[in-house]
Amino acid sequence: MTSQPARPGNAPGRDQIRRAPKVLLHDHLDGGLRPATVVELARTTGYDRLPTTDPEKLGLWFREAADSGSLERYLETFSHTVGVMQTRDALVRVARECAEDLAADGVVYAEVRYAPEQHLEGGLGLEEVVEAVNEGFREGERAALAAGRRVRIGALLTAMRHAARSLEIAELADRYRDAGVVGFDIAGAEAGHPPTRHLDAFEFLKRANNHFTIHAGEAFGLPSIWQALQWCGADRLGHGVRIIDDIEVRADGTVVLGRLAAYVRDKRIPLELCPSSNLQTGAAASYAEHPIGLLRRLHFRATVNTDNRLMSHTTLSREFEHLADAFGYTLDDMQWFSVNAMKSAFIPFDERLAMINDVIKPGYAALKSEWLFRQTASTSGSSATEG
Repeated sequence: MTSQPARPGNAPGRDQIRRAPKVLLHDHLDGGLRPATVVELARTTGYDRLPTTDPEKLGLWFREAADSGSLERYLETFSHTVGVMQTRDALVRVARECAEDLAADGVVYAEVRYAPEQHLEGGLGLEEVVEAVNEGFREGERAALAAGRRVRIGALLTAMRHAARSLEIAELADRYRDAGVVGFDIAGAEAGHPPTRHLDAFEFLKRANNHFTIHAGEAFGLPSIWQALQWCGADRLGHGVRIIDDIEVRADGTVVLGRLAAYVRDKRIPLELCPSSNLQTGAAASYAEHPIGLLRRLHFRATVNTDNRLMSHTTLSREFEHLADAFGYTLDDMQWFSVNAMKSAFIPFDERLAMINDVIKPGYAALKSEWLFRQTASTSGSSATEG
């Protein structure tokens, strides 16, 4: 069994981790609903297929159903969240609460993704879905600010890789690129649905000078990553955790990168890693064995993400708590991951730079000074006693 390193004396506590300014690049809107909201929306929209209407029991059901080791089984849980997100009011509410929840967790910038094509059963059009979600995000940002917190949310429009609407959704993302949508994504089960089936969408986005990420290297291996990068031209890899399959750690501790892994590292291609989700889908056996530890040491452009907060019963703070326990990460490590994520965001460079220099770095400096003064006070107290 892999032993966990002892957390250093300057390891961040739970409250410090929560207050630290964090950046989130991979979070699904339909994977982050509050259980009570699912129950209330089911009641108001007439959705009658929930396994239970008790919010606490429903939250537990989502976690247990998702904790199966299978990506396909994991994805089945979304039928219920998507099922209650078929009206304009429901979409506004879910997006608003998402922004509020992320702000309460100390997230200062997030890119939240969803598939507009999955929210049309109640009669909404694609544009109406996008405008409702954007409205909810703006309401949530204002509510967070009124509560003394700041968060900025950008939307990623997702096309389902098993469907045939990716070009339509890419065009939709481009139309709203100056109105709250910052990029495009494809998602869904990887096996049997290679990203190359959606080349027309990616070619359109490249011609339009737009941004996109691709779910790749989660349940499927290196071919998925290679296609996403070399055929499709992805700016980032959604998950990308299976890049570890192209890295050899020899008995003497030396590390040899295959050509694809070296390309990903040297080109600074961002990896949207989601530790808790990866454990649920079988991409990693434990936090201590998650590839993020090695990828961090090798200086890949690694970022930490939640994927689906409801299904994984997680927050970005909780992800960092797990990593601090597994790898002894400090606030310096948290800052490294957060700056990586902000560098990789799909907003303009000057805005990313301002977030790094004016929000993220000062925030971590303040938290580290708390530890320094706490240590100084402790030492001073000891010296006075000894004197």
